[in-house]
Amino acid sequence: MSDKKTILVVDDEPDFASIVQANLKKAGFNVEVAYDGVEALDKVKSNPPDAIVLDVMMPEKDGYEVCAELKKSEKYRDIPIIMLTAVADHVGSTRYSHHDGMSMEADDYLPKPASAEDILDSVKRLVS
Repeated sequence: MSDKKTILVVDDEPDFASIVQANLKKAGFNVEVAYDGVEALDKVKSNPPDAIVLDVMMPEKDGYEVCAELKKSEKYRDIPIIMLTAVADHVGSTRYSHHDGMSMEADDYLPKPASAEDILDSVKRLVS
């Protein structure tokens, strides 16, 4: 299939990124992986994906910074972004709260550990 959609998975946990990558590939997507926010932005700029699965807590630039930068850009703002975070809903004392995630311009928000099925469902909904 030559019109495969490309998904960029951004997570600083290599094992988690590999699981998400394998599941998306199995479902027929091309998958790129980045392990921090700076690498993610470089990959988006060199080859814009059809959607991004973006972890919140990462070194260099966190997911909120990456999401904000992409959504401010006329060139990249229409790329769907699925935010993932391990921060619980009830944690409101950090900048990594559920409320902060929901206030971002992300297209979907999934708490970690998100199941492979939940991530796949979200990706399919946003790129079809």
